[in-house]
Amino acid sequence: MEASTYNPKPWIRIALINFCIVALAGITLRYKINFPLPSVNQKYLLHGHSHFAFSGWVALALMALLVNYIQQQKVVTNYKKYNRIFLANCVTAYGMLVSFIVQGYGPYSILFSILSILVSYFFILQAWRDLNNISDGSYAPRWFRAALILWAVSSLGAFALAYLMANQIMVQDYYFAASYFFLHFQYNGWFLFVCFGLLLSYLYSKGLTSSGPVNKTLFAVMAVSVGPTFFLSILWLRLPHALHLIANISAVLQLVVLIYFIRLAYLIKGTILYRLTKTSRYLWILAAIAFVIKIILQMLSIIPVLSSYAFGFRPIVIGFLHLSFLGIISFFIIGFINQILNDTYRPISKRGVSVFVFGVLMQEIILMSQGLEAIEFEPLPYADILLFVSAIIIGTGLISITISTTRLKLSGKV
Repeated sequence: MEASTYNPKPWIRIALINFCIVALAGITLRYKINFPLPSVNQKYLLHGHSHFAFSGWVALALMALLVNYIQQQKVVTNYKKYNRIFLANCVTAYGMLVSFIVQGYGPYSILFSILSILVSYFFILQAWRDLNNISDGSYAPRWFRAALILWAVSSLGAFALAYLMANQIMVQDYYFAASYFFLHFQYNGWFLFVCFGLLLSYLYSKGLTSSGPVNKTLFAVMAVSVGPTFFLSILWLRLPHALHLIANISAVLQLVVLIYFIRLAYLIKGTILYRLTKTSRYLWILAAIAFVIKIILQMLSIIPVLSSYAFGFRPIVIGFLHLSFLGIISFFIIGFINQILNDTYRPISKRGVSVFVFGVLMQEIILMSQGLEAIEFEPLPYADILLFVSAIIIGTGLISITISTTRLKLSGKV
């Protein structure tokens, strides 16, 4: 089958529509914190919101963009299989959204969660075979193959969580350890490695061929450290001394990651950065800043007082997760979508992007200010109301971005 039979644009639009639904669920969650809404179970909606965000937005967008890369490398494969996998992913994502909202962790939500993982396995196997047929000077295939492995590893945390819930084993340490395992290998593994692969393959295609040594070293350090850095998120447990030592070493490796990432950013700045659209450049610079902040925070988490504070205070946890989910991953994906659309059609709404970014930054500032309350800082007045407003701003920006993509033709390549 010819590679041209695959068209990623419909799936990108569906992913963006799903992101709008995630935002609407977030608005509802923030509304319920401030105003009565007895018909909605806050905990159930939170579970539906988070599972749908991972599967319906990020996973679908990254899968569509990864397959677009495979197509651009002239790989001859059955692209209809990918379309069927994406359709199955959407079915399981919506199944999780509805079932979690209705029953929380129950038979149907657990079933759809397991089906979602099985769909991811089908994609991993199919993409792995096709990536083996690619030899690319950008080294993107190795980033993508590592991402697929780490996606499979993350599912162990999801299975553990489902087991604990199904058997009503409510040991809090087990619950948090399984949750952090899943989140860590999603955020720092599957999500991040695909984003680096997409970035470096795009830059290479536009003429940045001098990044090879930096690229290879950055990949090696991140691949080696991604497993051990999980222990940084569970230092609040009574870990053996050996695991504490591994966590400390992984924190030092984060410094190496930071150094080589800055070197890569310097290469991009000197060659490609100002050839990007203003919107993509703006989003990618913000994503890079968020990545640097995340690395610094991970390094600081080996300090016991800071670790217990960071993972023991809910606004800090939410702020850190949103820093990765919105500030790094979502900013990068939207910037990437904008850039590849700009290469062929009209880019996404600049106004929508500005509103979205403003809402995200507003939310992060408020969450961090709430976190400072734990160390005797003056609480921010009306913080919960302001978070509700920021959620509305984020949703408004996303709707504008999504509407702007519906005006593009369906034919042709992205």
